Amino acid sequence: MTKNFKYKLGEGGYGSVFKGNLRSGHYVAIKLLGKSKGNGQDFINEVASIGRIHHVNVAKLIGFCVKGSKQALVYEFMSNGSLDKIIFSEENKETLGWKKMFDIVLGVARGIDYLHQGCEMQILHFDIKPHNILLDENFIPKVSDFGLAKLYSVDDSFVSLTAARGTIGYIAPELIYKNLGGISYKADVYSFGMLLMEMVGRRKNVNAFADHTSQIYFPT
Repeated sequence: MTKNFKYKLGEGGYGSVFKGNLRSGHYVAIKLLGKSKGNGQDFINEVASIGRIHHVNVAKLIGFCVKGSKQALVYEFMSNGSLDKIIFSEENKETLGWKKMFDIVLGVARGIDYLHQGCEMQILHFDIKPHNILLDENFIPKVSDFGLAKLYSVDDSFVSLTAARGTIGYIAPELIYKNLGGISYKADVYSFGMLLMEMVGRRKNVNAFADHTSQIYFPT
């Protein structure tokens, strides 16, 4: 499918993503997982959670491959890449007008709402950030990367979690400071809020080179 992993799309803590081509002629993104934590738990999480999902604003899992310790997830290909490349790159700053940005925000919100309330299980993503929002050829956003996601009953207003998960800068305070109260779907809403501020400010939530110390971190 990948012509021996010829065309690399990107990489992260989970492994690398390659462009592939199915026999049907459709392009796909193939996420080859690196060393999986917890006996392949990341892989199982992703397949278990995203395998239940069918929504226009959530990345579509087409299939998966397992051979020995090698694990790969096959997704629909998103020709406009991830949102971070649009909002943080100087040359791309004029790519999208505010109307299109607003449509992207609404799409991401609908995707998150579907994960929380639209499935038979409540799916908490725990890693909402621009890097994990993919854009198709029409700039329709898709929530992706469910390696940290967890499934809970829809009846659970608060959920159990043994350790904080997510990306620094987007992690809700209650995931780190246990005395702030229980963990719920609102952890994803906090991350969405940070993503929103980054889209409006066209900058990352931490900027060590800001003119004033009060501007280094967005909430400040």
